[in-house]
Amino acid sequence: MKLICIGRNYAAHIEELENERPKEPVVFIKPDSAILPKEQDFYIPEFSNDVHYEVEVLVKIKKVGKHISKQFAHTYYDEIGLGIDFTARDVQAQLKTKGLPWEKAKGFDGSAVVGKWLKKDKYENIDNLHFSLLKNGENVQEGNTSLMLWKIDELIAYVSTYFMLKKGDILFTGTPAGVGKVSPNDYLSGTLEGENMFEITVR
Repeated sequence: MKLICIGRNYAAHIEELENERPKEPVVFIKPDSAILPKEQDFYIPEFSNDVHYEVEVLVKIKKVGKHISKQFAHTYYDEIGLGIDFTARDVQAQLKTKGLPWEKAKGFDGSAVVGKWLKKDKYENIDNLHFSLLKNGENVQEGNTSLMLWKIDELIAYVSTYFMLKKGDILFTGTPAGVGKVSPNDYLSGTLEGENMFEITVR
């Protein structure tokens, strides 16, 4: 099982971090050890002083697929979720400056929060889902899947060109603007279409 993550999929977030707008999806992988165990607090790693939250809509792959066409991509998942891609921003900046991969900044233990899963049939249109992240009760991130540069089915088709998708794989679809630093004792909660999806305490 792998976590396939998409970067720079919301224009406002690209501008926020002063990144170049990509011509195709930016893809990176987190190992399965990055998943934060259920009911466990998130501990800021000792190697970073600037860990950021990034709330994202998640998709769970339900069957094996390779070179999936966009028109059939919807048959490869039936569950939607919400999670956090924690990023050691200071470590990432150092790696980017040297032209090195991001894994140490993105794939460290506990860096992936995976909330509860809901059937996609519950939603009228998965390309128009509203989601948000609250920090200590304050709304800090808000997004809608309609604002994705590449929609979910497009991402599945694109990613499957390079990686065989397997049952249980999780696709992180990118984060909107509003990312920010976490500090000890912060309380994070995420909602998808008004429904609470996860709650996390930072240590």
